[in-house]
Amino acid sequence: MASPSKAGAAVAALREDLVGDVFAPGDPGYDDARAVFNAMIDRRPAVIAQCARPEDVVRAVRCARDLDLPIAVRGGGHSVAGMAVGDGALVVDLRRMHEVSVDPDARTVRVQGGATMSHLDRATHPYGLATTGGRASTTGVGGFVLGGGTGWLDRAFGLAVDNLLGADLVTADGSPVHADADEHPDLFWALHGGSSNFGVATALTLRLHELPRFTIATVLFLPTAGPDVVRAFREIIRTGPDEVSGAVLYFTGPPEPFVPPDLVGKLLCGALVTYVGGEEGLRRLAEPLLALPHEGEIVGPVPYPDVQCMLDDPPGMRNYWSAEYLTGLPDALVDVFCGLADGMPVPTGTQHIIFPQGGAIAAGPTEYPVPYRNAPWATHPFGIWENPGDDEQAMAWVRDVRAAVRPWSTGAVYLNFIGDEGADRVVAGLGTDNARRLGEVKRRYDPDNVFRFNHNIRPA
Repeated sequence: MASPSKAGAAVAALREDLVGDVFAPGDPGYDDARAVFNAMIDRRPAVIAQCARPEDVVRAVRCARDLDLPIAVRGGGHSVAGMAVGDGALVVDLRRMHEVSVDPDARTVRVQGGATMSHLDRATHPYGLATTGGRASTTGVGGFVLGGGTGWLDRAFGLAVDNLLGADLVTADGSPVHADADEHPDLFWALHGGSSNFGVATALTLRLHELPRFTIATVLFLPTAGPDVVRAFREIIRTGPDEVSGAVLYFTGPPEPFVPPDLVGKLLCGALVTYVGGEEGLRRLAEPLLALPHEGEIVGPVPYPDVQCMLDDPPGMRNYWSAEYLTGLPDALVDVFCGLADGMPVPTGTQHIIFPQGGAIAAGPTEYPVPYRNAPWATHPFGIWENPGDDEQAMAWVRDVRAAVRPWSTGAVYLNFIGDEGADRVVAGLGTDNARRLGEVKRRYDPDNVFRFNHNIRPA
């Protein structure tokens, strides 16, 4: 750690050099700048550099190295574990860097590191193009893609990381680097699931796909119907094309027009069927669900960027998430999954979700460090609440879900869905052999483990 005089001089120089803003403890705006999506996280970085251009990122990284500070990387989105900030770290905050450039002829898009799904989807939608995005518009593109990336379009278009064509990074020594299949191929491989361990991603280039039509069926049920709903949804996925996806979830009924007034604030079961295609085809696919007695439905075309907003959660709530990837969805597991809804903290924003994989996910490249690719189903206990007094109950419920479904778990996990669950879970999210290889890449590009506020890969 640098002396106070050196640190003060370095931060002063950083303020002069950056187009963006710099915050240190005690500065007006510091507390707002360090606040993150998950209200359970309260960390105090040494410096926050709100970068406005790649040159700002280079300068911030070099400043951190001069001061012997670890670096936390903040993209545009969530990071449930609060990895975007670190006590005593220099935070490279990319949120001002959210430009999206679409090349409709090449069917590619270049996305800056601070962009959210909303920035990406709203830019590509006018061209009838899209790529796999997260299940919320507030998800940050950078962390989402580099962590693997699963969403409503993955059965049709593959995981987000399968659509990664190139990345611009600033590495641990402050060097700008471009990685793709031909240039720095070892680094490019590592970015397919290795997250922010290797540098600050200032821009990603992604493959786009035609999406001229997108339709959904949202069907609302009383929770007692849950087992029938899950089985009907399972049949839709089993017999349907790769273009169909969605989820079944238990949740607290929100005050929205599609929820009957007497069910607002009550536990409900909902099925969402998404379809890359038209309404007629969707209605045929969703018929097993629509034939069940239900409390409400919405069926028809909805712009994909609007669907992405459906599960958005407000910032400033308390969050605790986890996930298990499953070998299948037999009736015994259906009953276990539905029974776990009884212990959900209601009314809160907590969601108890099961969704399908398969399709283009399973058919995608096998060489990348995404070991959950072959799991046909996944469950995602998503705890979100407001009152700190509910912490124990909400967190215990998430752990109970994991424990109850473990007999059907593949052992792999998508790291973007979990917080800090220990080093073994990081390996489970990468694969044992992949983790060793990633450690070797880490040694080449970040031998001092400067980028360690993440699901960390230690240098070999």
